[in-house]
Amino acid sequence: MQYQNKILLLSFVASVILSLIIVPILRKLKVGQIERTEGPQSHLKKQGTPTMGGIIMIIVIILLGGFMFYDYNKDQPEVAKALLPLIGVAVGFGFIGFIDDFKKLVLKNTKGLSPKAKMLGLLIVAVAYTIVLVKIFNIGTDIYIPFAKEYITLPIWVYIPFAVTVMLATTNAINLTDGIDGLSTSVTAIILTCLTVISILIGIKEVTIFGVILIGACLGFLLFNLNPAKVMMGDTGSLMLGGAIAGIALYLKMPLLLLIIAIVPIIETISVMIQVAYFKKTGNRVFKMTPIHHHFELSGWKENKIVSVFSLITLIFCIIGLFAI
Repeated sequence: MQYQNKILLLSFVASVILSLIIVPILRKLKVGQIERTEGPQSHLKKQGTPTMGGIIMIIVIILLGGFMFYDYNKDQPEVAKALLPLIGVAVGFGFIGFIDDFKKLVLKNTKGLSPKAKMLGLLIVAVAYTIVLVKIFNIGTDIYIPFAKEYITLPIWVYIPFAVTVMLATTNAINLTDGIDGLSTSVTAIILTCLTVISILIGIKEVTIFGVILIGACLGFLLFNLNPAKVMMGDTGSLMLGGAIAGIALYLKMPLLLLIIAIVPIIETISVMIQVAYFKKTGNRVFKMTPIHHHFELSGWKENKIVSVFSLITLIFCIIGLFAI
């Protein structure tokens, strides 16, 4: 545990130092947030806030992940090897987000990646990760059923599409949650902590290492991302975090646990689906704006209150999730 605390602290410090270096660079390059005019009017003042800050967390993952691979490869090469797909899936999803952000913010192509190109990129990373887990690391196709406290084994032709769907859905949900200062970072840090605690309880060292690196990176970034944000993560960060959460859950064989511990991103996604379906059918809206955090914002809630309440809800459901294993 002491070693894990050192990794967490090192990741946190690295994230803070990199933020101090990279945020001014992003500001100088004018890689700024683009706010929608149809969005909350209070967000217009965020126009120009440095974004694409997810690159900070990705660099921390690569640096710390590389160091831990080197360190463990000397005595526990199986742990070092197992770190690679976890690092790869997070960086892979983050890279897709980086391309989208780069096109929109640096090349000034307001459309960024086309939805088809983005989905194809995410699909390739998700399929590759799933196949690596099943065929190279032989983790099996069994998944844990929360509360029932037993595993079921899926046929591989069912497991692969299921795993890919989990990854794409989680990534989209975390992306939708990234709408106000500090929300996605706070919520995902709590979810990652829950998954990391589970990895400690069941003794999966590579997930524990990867988890504490991510938690430290999130907490360091959060210092600059809380309202009023000095930097935003962009798709670079939200897609990376979504991929990391789903990747860890699949590695632990607990993707169904996300239905509990990732309740906030799930509600964010469902709110959008309800809004779109209801508007198409009636021409009216159920919520003032979606994702649902914007509904509360337009109802008079301050951003910090939304972040606090949503984080508390996540914490409560993560505790429930721990009782479900």
